[in-house]
Amino acid sequence: MKHILKILGLLVAVSAVWIGLLEASIVPSSHAWLLPVYLIVSLGCYGLLMVGVGLMFFPTCPQEAQMLHKDIAEAKEFLKKKGLDVALD
Repeated sequence: MKHILKILGLLVAVSAVWIGLLEASIVPSSHAWLLPVYLIVSLGCYGLLMVGVGLMFFPTCPQEAQMLHKDIAEAKEFLKKKGLDVALD
């Protein structure tokens, strides 16, 4: 939810700057139609950056991995007791 609010805030800020640039005639009107395209490209780059940062700092949980291996071993034993051959090594 926080990311949505960040993106919406960024969208509002960029829209305000765009409207301000159009009203002040700082940007020629022939180039003004490109600003929304730049906004979309910028938001795409921001999204890719957030995905990349999330992948770089992805938390590892060795305790959870051990518990998962224990659960898998228990499931294999249970299935062997029921007569099902499990060969997923």
